[in-house]
Amino acid sequence: MKRIVVFTGAGMSAESGLSTFRDKGGLWDKYDISQVATPEAFARDPEMVLEFYNIRRRELLNVKPNDGHKALVEWEQKAEVHIITQNIDDLHERAGSTHVLHLHGELRKARSTADENLIIEIDGSELVLGDLCPLGSQLRPHVVWFGEEVPEMLRAEEIVAQADVLVVVGTSLNVYPAAGLLWCVAPGTPIWLIDPNPISLPGDLGITHLMQKAGEALPNLIIAN
Repeated sequence: MKRIVVFTGAGMSAESGLSTFRDKGGLWDKYDISQVATPEAFARDPEMVLEFYNIRRRELLNVKPNDGHKALVEWEQKAEVHIITQNIDDLHERAGSTHVLHLHGELRKARSTADENLIIEIDGSELVLGDLCPLGSQLRPHVVWFGEEVPEMLRAEEIVAQADVLVVVGTSLNVYPAAGLLWCVAPGTPIWLIDPNPISLPGDLGITHLMQKAGEALPNLIIAN
């Protein structure tokens, strides 16, 4: 069975109505990164940081998986599909994908500030000051902030190295270390890029760029056979 690895970014979720970070009018136009997405910000003003993610969680609970998400689920009928995502939403899982690795954490989970391996599901949309883990320490969003290591990076590299096909969806390939996954594929592995925007691509990887949105391209991309 063919092994397809799909690497998704913010553009994948944008089609469901979620705000992106870097696009014009995106989250970084409205918020200062240093105030809401760093360990220092959480230490300085945890209430503001928690509310920033509460807002995003409320937004997530009001959207649904799009046709791109659903197409990847259908691929599982014919191939072994592994999804590596930069997105912290759960739209891949809600669509029905069974192998999803989140590089930058998960919005609907929280983790202990005393033990980073102690992770719990968030019931509803709110995580507030005073919500404690079983150890008695404040819970924080289970997301990778700027300045923190990406703990799942090695696992992602291993998955990409075993791909028969790599499909990259909805990312500008400007976010590192995640964008470096393209160089983990075995020589000669086909790489498809699905994104409606022009993107500067390394010519030595032989990438095929379809300038379409995920919901348009993925249902019609026949690579699972």
